[in-house]
Amino acid sequence: MAEQVLSHKWWQTAVFYQIYPRSFADGNGDGIGDLAGIRSKLDYLKDLGVDAIWLSPHYPSPMCDCGYDVSNYEDVAPEYGTLAEFKLLLDEVHQRGLRLILDLVLNHTSDQHRWFQESRSSLTNPKRDWYIWKKGKNGNPPNNWSSTFGGSAWELDPVTNEYYYHFFFKGQPDLNWKNPEVKAAMFEMVRFWLKMGVDGFRLDAVGTVFEEEGWKDTSVSLSVDELYPLSKVAKTPAETRKVDRIWTKLFQKQVDQPEIHTLMKELRQVVDEFDDKVLVGETDDIRFYGNGEDELQLVFNFPLKYTNWITPTWVRKNQKQRLSAMPPKAWAANTLGNHDSYRMITQFGDGIHDRELAEVNLAMLLFLKGTPFLYNGEEIGMTNYYIDAAHQFKDPLSDHIYDLEIRLLHSSVNEATSIAARRGRDLCRTPMQWKNAPQGGFCPADVSPWLPVNPNYANGINVAEQENQPSSLLSAYKRLLSIRKQTPALLIGEYTPLLPASRSILAFTRTIPQQVCLILINYTPKPRRVFLEKFSQLSKVLFSNQLSPAFPDKNGNIQLSPFEIWIGELKGN
Repeated sequence: MAEQVLSHKWWQTAVFYQIYPRSFADGNGDGIGDLAGIRSKLDYLKDLGVDAIWLSPHYPSPMCDCGYDVSNYEDVAPEYGTLAEFKLLLDEVHQRGLRLILDLVLNHTSDQHRWFQESRSSLTNPKRDWYIWKKGKNGNPPNNWSSTFGGSAWELDPVTNEYYYHFFFKGQPDLNWKNPEVKAAMFEMVRFWLKMGVDGFRLDAVGTVFEEEGWKDTSVSLSVDELYPLSKVAKTPAETRKVDRIWTKLFQKQVDQPEIHTLMKELRQVVDEFDDKVLVGETDDIRFYGNGEDELQLVFNFPLKYTNWITPTWVRKNQKQRLSAMPPKAWAANTLGNHDSYRMITQFGDGIHDRELAEVNLAMLLFLKGTPFLYNGEEIGMTNYYIDAAHQFKDPLSDHIYDLEIRLLHSSVNEATSIAARRGRDLCRTPMQWKNAPQGGFCPADVSPWLPVNPNYANGINVAEQENQPSSLLSAYKRLLSIRKQTPALLIGEYTPLLPASRSILAFTRTIPQQVCLILINYTPKPRRVFLEKFSQLSKVLFSNQLSPAFPDKNGNIQLSPFEIWIGELKGN
């Protein structure tokens, strides 16, 4: 069986762990996470059982958008460390048998990047066409396109009296990828990191790289800011779908243009100059797989997490739609959380069985076919933390929402602050909680961290208190990651759903020629009786999260305990 696993790529069998560097571990005591802090926690990650790290942006940045506005693609932000320290981190990652991929921001740079500084300096600068510049129309922007973060997608630059295009914030001008010099420079940057030894890239906002030719007005009469009040009053699913349709139409000239797939094929060729590298797309569009071998290796299955309540029915429906639509040689990438979304335990918990639901959802994520992606802190049950003072917001999206609430909806300060905190992204980016100590052990007690630490570190939601507790969520993560790593069928096996009508039990098999695993997950707080003809083929029970795992009775029934996770190996293979 080991030979069959080895025939797969490392990124197919790996479990990825996303690190938000500003919030993971503070190595020098200044209240900001850094590379030294990450290095100090590599043994923790190895012991946890993950195989690869996805590092959110570590590049120099004025932090217009929390690091996704890059001012130098080939360096390290000084608050995080130096390029030499990055190389040391990479070496130590590899020494532990782990991999490291970087965030790659293709669509735009910071307006502080030297390329943009040159581009804006004059109409005749050699880099003028490295960005998208247009003349205005009668004192107005070139067209009525919106920025996805609010306001016009165009910013008038007083130096040359022309507008530059930005899909995101105005501090993030879009690169002109139709200029061959831009493509060549960006591809050389990719090679810079690959030559250093990084194992691949997660491509940020990859669908926004190109825009529709002609730059004609959108037919949607509403701006993105005017759409915001409509989204607030949408109550029914039908009303929400209507707002979503308007949103999609509003941006249809600005995203997912056909040229992107040619570019992805070219980028894949660059990456394939190096052995064993991976490209992961921040998109759920299956077209980014290409034919399964010529574009991105991994595309996120975001629809899996587009719900507030995960059920067996939801998972089966997602898998049926997703796996049937993918090219034959494509490989899934499943996730339930990241730096842009609610914390997993907050979004999918019920306030009563949060700990148990977190465990069964992790089992689902790890045992479905595909590569799982985890987000730092979810292994200890970190929850959303809502900042209650607008001046403490670090996410400019919260600042913008606060402004809309006050300006358009005339909300009170308290209400606007609460809504902005809940709709922004600071809530999932608070510092990692390492121990029950001031600042959660993230930084020295007398230092203010860059974002407030969630005070629930004092209620057991910290690494130190969970590490030696067999009943803790952290211990459950370790057990589930371990059984996945030990069981070839769970790594590479084909997926077959079972019990198609069950609303309580998620049941499926994972199959390779040498092994068939049967997985049962009870999603309820009640015991559940399960009958399957396949129980007659049971060879042994490989795993249960219960002290007394269930076994079939003489009639072929299994009585699963509340929230039981059960894996059996079947005979005849």
